[in-house]
Amino acid sequence: MTDGTTPQSRDSVLLTRHAEAQDLFGARVHAVRDDQWGSGTPCAEWSVRDLVNHLVSEQLWVPSLVRDGCMIEEVGDTFEGDLLGPDPAVSWDTAAHSAREAFGAPGALERTVHLSYGDTPATAYCAQMVADLVVHTWDLARAIGADERLPGVLVRFAAEEIAPYAGELEKSGLFGAPVEPPARADAQTRLLCLLGRRP
Repeated sequence: MTDGTTPQSRDSVLLTRHAEAQDLFGARVHAVRDDQWGSGTPCAEWSVRDLVNHLVSEQLWVPSLVRDGCMIEEVGDTFEGDLLGPDPAVSWDTAAHSAREAFGAPGALERTVHLSYGDTPATAYCAQMVADLVVHTWDLARAIGADERLPGVLVRFAAEEIAPYAGELEKSGLFGAPVEPPARADAQTRLLCLLGRRP
């Protein structure tokens, strides 16, 4: 039995979730005050600027991997170092737009991308990006004192995406060990605890 959806409709939903997650994170980027870029975040050893720089880098990789079909080695260290320049919000907007265009191009989600851990369907790559954006939106919101509530549809999407490989994320160094959620925790709290956050 199928769920009645076609690959095209699933791709459309995925692109919608990606755009929503980008917009959510972008709103927090634009809310960062000038005096907050050096503030700490829930990500160990990352300042607000480091966190936003990481997400900008991730967006900039998308055209190279999805549109151009590059291997990791071909891109090299192009997107390392400070990518934010004097106006981090503009740098985010530019990077986010480039990623959205690359994923949204005709046939883009039917391709295979060459990631550090092997060849991966572009749909899986996009889904991973959505989950990463959702979790880091909370990190950024916590760091700058912004609204920490995440839309339920994005929480559910991220939880379903991350669950199969959550145990591997701690090894990346970007996520802490899972935390036991409190009794009767809501979906957002359970997601954050799964990724080592302490809501």
